[in-house]
Amino acid sequence: MSLLAGKTALITGGSRGIGRSIVTEFVRHGANVAFTYLSSAAPAQELAQELSNMGVKVKCYASNAADYAQAEALVNEVLADFGTIDILVNNAGITRDNLMLRMTEQQWDEVMNNNLKSVFNLTKHVIKPMMKAKSGSIINLTSIVGMRGNAGQANYAASKAGIIGFTKSIAQELGSRNIRCNAIAPGFIDTDMTKAINPDVTAEWLKKVPMARFGKPEEVANVCVFLGGDLGSYVSGQVLSVCGSMNT
Repeated sequence: MSLLAGKTALITGGSRGIGRSIVTEFVRHGANVAFTYLSSAAPAQELAQELSNMGVKVKCYASNAADYAQAEALVNEVLADFGTIDILVNNAGITRDNLMLRMTEQQWDEVMNNNLKSVFNLTKHVIKPMMKAKSGSIINLTSIVGMRGNAGQANYAASKAGIIGFTKSIAQELGSRNIRCNAIAPGFIDTDMTKAINPDVTAEWLKKVPMARFGKPEEVANVCVFLGGDLGSYVSGQVLSVCGSMNT
């Protein structure tokens, strides 16, 4: 079933982890996809080549979402290549974990710029073409940490909480233009990042998840498909948790 046929999506941080699954599921549902990478050039190019064989247009771009000028240039290039941007998925993000007593200004700024400012940068530049088209869906990846907090992640939690407030505000600003804005809050998702963590730590995490397993990246991607397509046409300003009932 092609839930996104005829739509063009721009996805940041699409070469690895959850972003890679979002790119893949969007293509599987018929969308043309532009996605970005920061340093993983080879995996990004391989993914774009592989998915281009599925009958849609797929292209990857080297771009730093935290840089305002690069975000503007990216949107202009995607519009030139694809003609439109119907869906924006703000997925790019990093962690720089540390207890507040030890956290540096650089660790704070890097997380805020990559996680929160990036969402402003891309949204700022896609809303004009979306307003002109009188249609659009903006999907921001937040986290349950932004809703609950987490010791050692004050910078990450603050950036992800900021995304929630931003999402709700944009939904109210642009709703009359038929532009929707929602956030997805993943819980513990099985990615390369979680695989690298000490098994004793992940075992403790699992005790907090009622469904007693990590989520799969494609389970987050499926919610993006719902929000990006017509099935979610009256859903805006919401935060959908994908967390196995961890956050209730």
